[in-house]
Amino acid sequence: MTGSFCTFKKVLAELEALCEIYPDVTPIMSKAAFETNTRFGTSEYFTSRVREICGRDIITTIADAEPIGPKKLLDALIIAPCTGNTLAKIALGVTDSSVTLAAKAHLRNERCLIIAPSTNDALGANAKNLGMLLNTKNIYFVPFGQDDPIKKHRSLVADFSLIIPTMKSALKGEQYQPILVQSLH
Repeated sequence: MTGSFCTFKKVLAELEALCEIYPDVTPIMSKAAFETNTRFGTSEYFTSRVREICGRDIITTIADAEPIGPKKLLDALIIAPCTGNTLAKIALGVTDSSVTLAAKAHLRNERCLIIAPSTNDALGANAKNLGMLLNTKNIYFVPFGQDDPIKKHRSLVADFSLIIPTMKSALKGEQYQPILVQSLH
């Protein structure tokens, strides 16, 4: 999870569904997602819910994320929500957080990375990064659309209810389709 706080409750619902099917889910949160209190809820609430749902501690540091690559700890890695900041860092190879290092470490094993974007600038400053990752081997996107095309014309958000089918397709080396969904507002 990265810091698109307005989507956390939707992501938690999908995390619960994921853990019902796959009981061995390793949670990873960026520092911002792990520590920040917002109008959408407190960090204590969200981190305790993630721990409760997954039944394990959350990876929050670069040091704790580092073994993901060498030990091949994950079959799939889902970043939900994925902010524009994290999207850009992955596109440019920046590994300065638990989430971006986990992504790099996981991709080096040629395993699938599933990205569920939630960013106000996906069709603006981050469009080039989105395009680069859409064309990158082993990266798959949870289908997304504009969440408010009238008021936020450059914003995209994933349809989080499609995380599990996207992951299942990604594990077969296929992008779940259609990748573009109708407006989500």
